[in-house]
Amino acid sequence: MPRIVMTFLIALAALPAFAQDGGTAPISLSNSSATLTEAEAIRRDLDAARREVKEMREEMRAQLATQSVSQGWQEDWVDEKRKLELVTFDGYLRVRPEMFYKFNLNRPADVAGYTLWPSSPLSAAERTNAGVNMRFRFEPTINISEEVRIRGQIDALDNLVWGSTPDYAFSRGGANGNSYWYDRNEFSVLSASQAPQQAGINSLSGSVNVKRLWGEVETPVGILRFGRMGSHWGLGMLHNDGNGLDNDWGDTVDRVMFNAEPLPGFYVTPMLDFNVESILSPRMPSGGQQFDLSNSDDSHSFILAVARRDTDTERLAKLDNNDTVFNYGLHFTYRVQRNDSIDYLSKPLGQDSPVTVNDGQASGSTVGSGFVQRDAKLFMPDLWAKIEKKNWRIEAEFASVLGFITNRALSGGDASTIQNQRLDVWQFAAVVQGEYKLLNGDLELGAEVGFASGDKAPGFGNYPRRTQKLNPDQTQVAGVIDGPQYNCTPSGCVDNTLRAFRFNRDYRVDMILYREILGGITDSFYIKPRASYRITTGFHAFAALIYSRAIYAESTPGSSTGTLDPNLGVELNGGARFETEDGFFAQVQYGILFPLAGFAALDPANPTVNKALDFAQAVRGTFGIRF
Repeated sequence: MPRIVMTFLIALAALPAFAQDGGTAPISLSNSSATLTEAEAIRRDLDAARREVKEMREEMRAQLATQSVSQGWQEDWVDEKRKLELVTFDGYLRVRPEMFYKFNLNRPADVAGYTLWPSSPLSAAERTNAGVNMRFRFEPTINISEEVRIRGQIDALDNLVWGSTPDYAFSRGGANGNSYWYDRNEFSVLSASQAPQQAGINSLSGSVNVKRLWGEVETPVGILRFGRMGSHWGLGMLHNDGNGLDNDWGDTVDRVMFNAEPLPGFYVTPMLDFNVESILSPRMPSGGQQFDLSNSDDSHSFILAVARRDTDTERLAKLDNNDTVFNYGLHFTYRVQRNDSIDYLSKPLGQDSPVTVNDGQASGSTVGSGFVQRDAKLFMPDLWAKIEKKNWRIEAEFASVLGFITNRALSGGDASTIQNQRLDVWQFAAVVQGEYKLLNGDLELGAEVGFASGDKAPGFGNYPRRTQKLNPDQTQVAGVIDGPQYNCTPSGCVDNTLRAFRFNRDYRVDMILYREILGGITDSFYIKPRASYRITTGFHAFAALIYSRAIYAESTPGSSTGTLDPNLGVELNGGARFETEDGFFAQVQYGILFPLAGFAALDPANPTVNKALDFAQAVRGTFGIRF
């Protein structure tokens, strides 16, 4: 740049002298060559200076234009950033093709008439279930300010089975001749479209379900949360929010909680849960506010959680430095209920018993007595601990449910009769997980051991309200798949203690036995060695073996054969998972269950021998987009 300016100034200084000669002054032969050379040099420098000045001007204009565009883009980006910070979105779209094969294990119905797996209504020979289901989970966060926000969880087409809402469903049941639109399709095979999912019309639930909605307020001493939210603790053995990509249930609670950090890394969280509010005031046809008619039938939980826990950033930093991460905590719940409006809660909506309502007249409406004086108290301590280094991890959780239910009656009419008997609750469970990483973390070897206390009462206890088959002395017949975990007769209770601990349904250890056939882990001990290998970035292959055994052989369906064997099965699971940084994920799994003598059954054609049990198999795919 200085050279250009100097050349430009020299050229300007030479121009007047050159102009005075008019370009026609005589030139002597002695200096003509030198004069021409200098003039040409000046002209060349002047032309070069002009060109460089022109280029400089164009460059400056381009820079100014670029700067202007950049400033405009930055302003738009700042505005857009503010908008994105005001409302943020998380969630996923999930699609799961599945196939189940021989899940009834070739067993007939148990002595109470229940089958191990629902059978086809068309043919008993049809033993394959296949289909595709989907879910769209939307989790918005509205940031009112840096300290105040509203969060939610909304599921659309939640576990909707593909093809389950054909428009043919609206072509049935035209009530009169004016309903001509009901006559659109005569045969379902001609249905070419799916109708929107509508509760009570073509589905049990609607297309969109607002599952959770809560507020968060950051204060100088902690975070206040209130509303309907998920509940999770530790490994999720007892309290599990179901936020995993392959989960289906999730604990949702109506809660007020305050999370404080009195010391760095130590958290104290008191919570109040509204578990049951039961009978509500009638709604006006136009809507309006409802309220709880009685506070005596409420069930509340008073919870205190105390934990030492590192944030994700702190944890990763410690692991990178090969330091030890040690986190632990206690989650304690005290739950109480005085009365239970069981007749109201146990019947379908709209078919519940009438309740006393003061309608402003001298006499109230019809009175229905559907209450049981439950006088129940439960104490639920849940201990969790994790110790971790860069190449290994050991994590454990131990929980129990202790307490009593003063009156076991299952209807208001039986509240003061023979069912007015006390039941004690005495349940325990534990899980220990361990893993070790090899080959720079590409290979991961792990193992898990789990235990859920059981009961000698027939059946596992995941579905305790099933109707039982009784002996002449009113005791339960052995060999049922599931049922109540106590044994009471009009003359008294032979077994009045509920000992079968039930893991959360979203705590998954396998593909077939606990997840699908039994509906959860209870009355069991299992061992699960596993391995996972990272083939390349985002692509993993994995496999596991699960051995399962009942705590009490009397609980197994195989006890109907007269032989008590607690062994339930050996299951092999394997698959591969692929995930990209932009949110796409895909997984395919295969599982096969080898049932053992705990599922033995007598052959109806020859009651002196057991039926040969079939292997159950499953194929499950999961793919979608996470955001």
